[in-house]
Amino acid sequence: MSSAPRRLATRRQVLAGSGAAVAAISFSGAFGELFAGTATARGHAGYGPLVPDPDGLLDLPKGFRYRVLSREGDPLRSGEGLVPGNHDGMAAFSGRRGRTHLVRNHENRHTGRIGVPTAEGLTYDPMGKGGCTTLELGPGGEVLGERVAIAGTAVNCAGGPTPWNTWLTCEETEDRAGTNGYTKDHGFVFEVDGADPRRTGAVPLTAMGRFQHEAVAVDPRKGIVYETEDAFDHPFGLFYRFLPRKPLGGTGSLRAGGALQAMRVPGVPDLSAVRETGTAFDRVEWVPVPDPQASGTPIRLQDFGPKGITHAQKLEGCYWGGSSVYFVSSFARSTEGSAADHFGQVWRYEPERRRLTLVVVFGPDTDIGLPGESPDNICLAAGGGLMVCEDGGGAQHVFGVTRRGEVYPMARGRQNTGTEEAPEWGEFAGVTFSPDGRTMYVNCYTPGTTFAVTGPWR
Repeated sequence: MSSAPRRLATRRQVLAGSGAAVAAISFSGAFGELFAGTATARGHAGYGPLVPDPDGLLDLPKGFRYRVLSREGDPLRSGEGLVPGNHDGMAAFSGRRGRTHLVRNHENRHTGRIGVPTAEGLTYDPMGKGGCTTLELGPGGEVLGERVAIAGTAVNCAGGPTPWNTWLTCEETEDRAGTNGYTKDHGFVFEVDGADPRRTGAVPLTAMGRFQHEAVAVDPRKGIVYETEDAFDHPFGLFYRFLPRKPLGGTGSLRAGGALQAMRVPGVPDLSAVRETGTAFDRVEWVPVPDPQASGTPIRLQDFGPKGITHAQKLEGCYWGGSSVYFVSSFARSTEGSAADHFGQVWRYEPERRRLTLVVVFGPDTDIGLPGESPDNICLAAGGGLMVCEDGGGAQHVFGVTRRGEVYPMARGRQNTGTEEAPEWGEFAGVTFSPDGRTMYVNCYTPGTTFAVTGPWR
């Protein structure tokens, strides 16, 4: 999420310069694998072209409408301060009496945009500006409340929901106490109860490792937590699993500790070297992490034995679907140390078979106006298919992907943070659906804005 510098030409620039453009998207991969356990897609290829928003905020297809739920700099309804900036990962949870609790990350560093206000009993490190806020929505979608859910954390990027309806928020940093003014070590996962944040407080789940966390996904059958690492420099991040001592124990159970392991694909030190969709590895190994707290050496640099460990650049989105966990590598660049270049991969790991499969490759043989560059947040759409937040250059979109691999635009950001001559748009993040599937929630990273989108969802 808005963390890695963009030093190379984007996919759009490369394709535009070569004159390459085709009329339809051509993602490679077995898209049917991505939708196990979801509603059956109906074969539609979207909702039509995007209609320019006269208010200059969000373009949507005809028949859809949005409501701005929250904007950075406005007063929090709790009176605790201002709505923080850098809106990022997010999830929606069912509440009592038809209400919805929307938990939202704020990827604030030690400097920059409006930080999360400190709150008694909810602050980990008073010098940290990151954290989460939560919105309580009524049955009609109206905002009933907005408050701090956790404060004093740092660079809260993504995370993931648990089967017991809490949110795991992830710090994408390895800064220690004494660095950038922090008074405590950072790089942890924290559990947040959107309905009652004081139930979870501000307690780091240290056994889950200290590294540059991105996202997590929980196996709802066994309680195993899968974690991605978005490391910025070579050697790149790892894919982890955490075996809790008290799996599926409910709120607070992850504090009981457990074992952290990293994935090893024998003979594959770098996932970017795999190019063909459908390529599968049936002997995936899980290796104990020598020092989960990274007390002396970052985990990805630790000694995993003579066989080494498997790395991948820009590991970001992670989610559970059917009987598998899926994770995203947003891109790989050989000039930055990866074994090969790609514009985005989606991998599927089947725990029961110990099988890892490359199921989707993004770009570059796509229309320059369609996605295929740097997939980031991905969620399963309530009616079948995917919603993808593209984190690339130029205009910023939320795209839908059908089971057949057809891509359609769902939203386009219109808030220009640059100039008329050199426009810039904040990326989308945190796309998620209401428990009843009737509303899509999504954030604009900057200027921090949370939207609720309703309409004729199929």
